[in-house]
This record gives sequence, structure tokens and C-alpha cells, in this order.
Amino acid sequence: MSVQEITVAELADRLAEGARLIDVRESVEWEEARIPGGVLIPLATVPNHVDAFRGDGPTYVICRSGGRSLQACEYLSEIGVDVVNVVGGVLAWISSGRDVLAGPG
Repeated sequence: MSVQEITVAELADRLAEGARLIDVRESVEWEEARIPGGVLIPLATVPNHVDAFRGDGPTYVICRSGGRSLQACEYLSEIGVDVVNVVGGVLAWISSGRDVLAGPG
């Protein structure tokens, strides 16, 4: 099954429209830099939090550079959840000059 993907520029537009963003990195990475409005669900815990990815429209999934979020999207897509992988991850978001938050969330 093919996973849908978007760029960070497209993600910024979706977030401005109220889209859901889930970050599948670890909490240490999350505290270093995170995208405003995102929710942390580490990759290893995704199977226990499938309902957090469900809702009206797709859920956008991000990680550091796109690999872990792709794994999460592959798993979730196989069980019928509407998810989209963010290509380049948080590193691409930071490189694009967009705002990030840091510290405990």
C-alpha cells in the first residue's frame, strides 16, 4: 500500500486550516524542537494510540527526517487510518525557517 506524502510547506498550510499533526519521535527529541500544535506519540506506542490518529480528514505524521513517520503511516494505513507522511520531517521544517517550540510540552 502506498503512503501519501506532503512537504513541510504543504503541512504549514494544512495546520493553518486546523489539521491534526502527530510527532512520532521520542520525548527527548520533542523537547529539543517541536512544531506548534503537534502531539507527541512515540513510534513504539503508536499501536496503543491508534484512535488518536482517527478523525475527520487525514492526520499528518512527522518525525526527525521522515523515516519513523513513514513506518507509522505504513502501519496505520494497513489498518484503514487516513494518514499522510511529512517528507523531511522536523529537520525540513526547521530548515524552512518555520517556528518551533522547545522545552517540556
